[in-house]
Amino acid sequence: MAKHGHPNARKSKKGATVGSGGQGRQKLEGRGPTPKAEDRSWHPAGKRKAAKERLEAAKSRTGGRKPNAATSTSGGPRSAKKSGDTEVVSGRNSVLEALRARIPATALTIAVRIDMDDRVKEALSLATKRGVPILEVTRPEIDRMTGDSVHQGIALSVPPYEYAHPDDLLERAADRDEPALIIALDGITDPRNLGAIIRSTAAFGGHGVIVPQRRSVGVTASAWKTSAGAAARTPVAMAANLTQTLKALKQQGVFVLGLDGDGDVSLPGLELADQPLVIVVGSEGKGLSRLVAETCDAIVSIPISEATESLNAGIAASVTLYEVARRRATA
Repeated sequence: MAKHGHPNARKSKKGATVGSGGQGRQKLEGRGPTPKAEDRSWHPAGKRKAAKERLEAAKSRTGGRKPNAATSTSGGPRSAKKSGDTEVVSGRNSVLEALRARIPATALTIAVRIDMDDRVKEALSLATKRGVPILEVTRPEIDRMTGDSVHQGIALSVPPYEYAHPDDLLERAADRDEPALIIALDGITDPRNLGAIIRSTAAFGGHGVIVPQRRSVGVTASAWKTSAGAAARTPVAMAANLTQTLKALKQQGVFVLGLDGDGDVSLPGLELADQPLVIVVGSEGKGLSRLVAETCDAIVSIPISEATESLNAGIAASVTLYEVARRRATA
């Protein structure tokens, strides 16, 4: 007697059942082996390969001469941007350097019965020659004016800082017939770090500093003071969007290097030192932002003792600038 199945049961077909096994097998067909690390654009090895190819292309274009970068990073307008409020530069070195560099000033303020050393005398002489008003006030008044900072009895009121355009920094390098050396800040909010970085940039032959328009410190009085006057002779440019600015610089032949303790390239072994460079310094807490890190041609680390957790942004930038300058001098 023939057996009959349940009337509501579904008859199964012979052969492979339709499921993840069959579909997955079809999807995997034709993919081939996993690409090598150097063939993946997002992988550190892939970035090193791309940077090496760009380096070889740059050397072939320059015939072995020290390269420079083109002087146009964008097709947009090149209007300078200013900070919002009048700044007060305090301290004898900072005030004197600002006056020597002929930074626009609205008033020179000195404390009553100030100790007249050579710096103060020169500052008074320069202000008089330039027609800058000189005001004599009490110590409490100059304390309030400078926010109780260590002013040494002298302060200079200056208009809002006028930022350069990133293109200006490349043009500065071209005018000197040198490969560009620029520092870019990613999330640095401490004005003392900015001041220290400006000072190091000037000391080691850099051509300027780039700061983002948002979530970053600007050139404040504190940055001026920490720079010990270097802000008077080292331009600071403002980028509306740091990632896009870095990409534009790369299109002009500049190599972008990020600093990070876990970088895949060691600073002493940096092969790109004689090329046009932008060195990106991230914040001490968060480091480089994701988009900026992805834009970098390489992430560079500075070898330090295991007993030291990390270097602050100003010191890391200074060490890197020194090493690049040293390698360029011996190239």
